[in-house]
Amino acid sequence: MIPLQIHHLTPPLSISQTTPPSSLPSLPHLLSQRLDLSLKPNPFNFSPISLPKPTFKLSRASQSRSLFFGNEEDTAGISTDLDDLSPKGIVHRKTLALVECSMFAALTGLVYFLSNSLAIENYFGCFFSLPIVLTSMRWGTAAGRKTMVATTMLLLVLSGPVKALTYLLKHGLVGFTMGSLWRSGANWTISVFLCAIVRALGSVGYVLITSFLIRENIFALITINIHASLTFIFTAAGIYTVPSMEAIYALFSILVFINSGSFTFLLHILYAAFLSRLGMKASLRLPRWLEKAI
Repeated sequence: MIPLQIHHLTPPLSISQTTPPSSLPSLPHLLSQRLDLSLKPNPFNFSPISLPKPTFKLSRASQSRSLFFGNEEDTAGISTDLDDLSPKGIVHRKTLALVECSMFAALTGLVYFLSNSLAIENYFGCFFSLPIVLTSMRWGTAAGRKTMVATTMLLLVLSGPVKALTYLLKHGLVGFTMGSLWRSGANWTISVFLCAIVRALGSVGYVLITSFLIRENIFALITINIHASLTFIFTAAGIYTVPSMEAIYALFSILVFINSGSFTFLLHILYAAFLSRLGMKASLRLPRWLEKAI
């Protein structure tokens, strides 16, 4: 706001009848007063405000389009993001793989926890490695590894470290090895052999963990029982000899490997039939006899 200042204006000069002619101002004096009044600025006189005239500039259609939609690089980036969110996009596939891994891990952990609580683990032991193999075949070995790790961490929270390590050694590593070999298209002979080795090492690790927990050497008990059984068999057969401990250890290793090999071979047949029913037969490298049977 502009502050207003009040100026007292001098009254206009008037000549009364009673004023004598001698007291009247002279003409030059009146002219000088008029000139001074005209030169003084008038506080109530406002200068007119000049408004700019509106100007309208016509632009091309390409410029107006770029104003609203940006340049071509921005539109290309938006289209790329939309393509990634499509059912065949990278983002959609990664999200779907992560969701499937989480669901399979939760299901496997819950089933394993309930089977241990109800003492029916031996009846469902052949299915604990299936989710890892399935995710490895569908989304790659990284998805199978995520499923294995997520299931182990879930069991660590629900059941403790013992059950988590038991699952990892007896089922998790076997499923991950089988899924990785099947994903790479390996032969069944190599797959069964390697899975049997992993299963055998997992069984040995499980025995070591159990021995540590119960403060008892289970390997010593196993070797002593095997030595006594062989001595009894040799004596009944008329062979009077005592087997050495090296032979006992070798026999124990062979028995563990045969047990693990037979178990993994049955897992191969079961999982191959299951995945074939799911429509994934084309991605499997099956033997001829099993392919004809399925």
